[in-house]
Amino acid sequence: MLRLTNQVRPYAWGARTAIPRLLGTEPDGTPQAELWLGAHHGAPSTVHPDGGPVPLPRFIADDPHGVLGPRTVERFGARLPFLLKFLAADAPLSLQVHPDTARARSGFEAEERAGIPVGAPHRNYRDPHHKPELLLALDPFEALCGFREPAAARRDLEGLEGELAGLLRRDLAVSDTHEALRSALTRLLRLPVPERGRLLAEFVAEWSACGGRGAHTGIVTDLADRYPGDPGAVAALLLNRVTLRPGQALFLPAGNLHAYLRGTAVEVMASSDNVLRAGLTHKHVDVPELLDVVDFSVLPVPYTGPRRLDGRREFRPEAPEFTLHEIGPGRVAAYLPGEGPSVVLVLDGRVEMVAEVGHGLTLVRGESVFIPAGSGPVKVEGRGHVVAATVGAL
Repeated sequence: MLRLTNQVRPYAWGARTAIPRLLGTEPDGTPQAELWLGAHHGAPSTVHPDGGPVPLPRFIADDPHGVLGPRTVERFGARLPFLLKFLAADAPLSLQVHPDTARARSGFEAEERAGIPVGAPHRNYRDPHHKPELLLALDPFEALCGFREPAAARRDLEGLEGELAGLLRRDLAVSDTHEALRSALTRLLRLPVPERGRLLAEFVAEWSACGGRGAHTGIVTDLADRYPGDPGAVAALLLNRVTLRPGQALFLPAGNLHAYLRGTAVEVMASSDNVLRAGLTHKHVDVPELLDVVDFSVLPVPYTGPRRLDGRREFRPEAPEFTLHEIGPGRVAAYLPGEGPSVVLVLDGRVEMVAEVGHGLTLVRGESVFIPAGSGPVKVEGRGHVVAATVGAL
């Protein structure tokens, strides 16, 4: 087991105290949005073997089969296929969707052939991988996630007399739910630029004046205040409003349009940068590409529950790159599987970790380790709250 040093991402939507509280550092007054634990090139962790600190990507590259295990290399190549994050949101993230593997690969290859630099602001696909995500709430966590029934959104628009509200009601009245949702979202994202500001401002003003409108009452106004003139604020009406309790989890597959609003959570995802944005952002929005990637199905909120085994809760969604394990909070005595590499973060308390192969370590709140493949099952004992990411099972 190798101790990790991890990087904090200071995105503007981040909270100012949650990550410093986890790490036992003093807040500096700036937003600290995400703590990244893994080998992602954007902010790789550092391991600390006896010879001194080494960036985790280099540590893996020096011996991929030994560090990742032959099965992981065979499935995903010589790279850690997942990224674990501690996420602290004090403001909404962008409204976004992720492509499936086939779309990511074809889009990446097309942009490579076109000679678009990987770092270009208008680039859509920065790698050939999909990016499914699993989010585990640590406190009440608010999100927009997936499409709700068009009829429900249409009911919320009843009585509004503005031009945009009338057009959206007409779109949402189409009997085919896919077409109704596609029409409404397409209308919002393709509002004529000369009229966009007026139409959105009129809608938000009337919406705010009408008072109660169900779960979306305050969110439309809040988003419009944060992103004036952004159609994503009105597009929120098309999506499910979700509040996760601590311990509840969402799995977001390809095509699921979503936005995290606020709260603290652990997130694990396939290691990829592929994000297509629909709004609530100042970054690039490619409307045609986005509309081709979005899944317009009306589906239940994608809650995902755990299996309980070996003293832990195991979240194993339909993503081969990762499984998330939660141990605690409280008195714990559990085993983590040892078939492949894993990343472990202590959220609270103090625990002893002992691998079947190698030495043991004591970890306290905010500390983390990387466990190479071949270490065997790892025993976790003590009093605390621990999460770990491993490669998904075959």
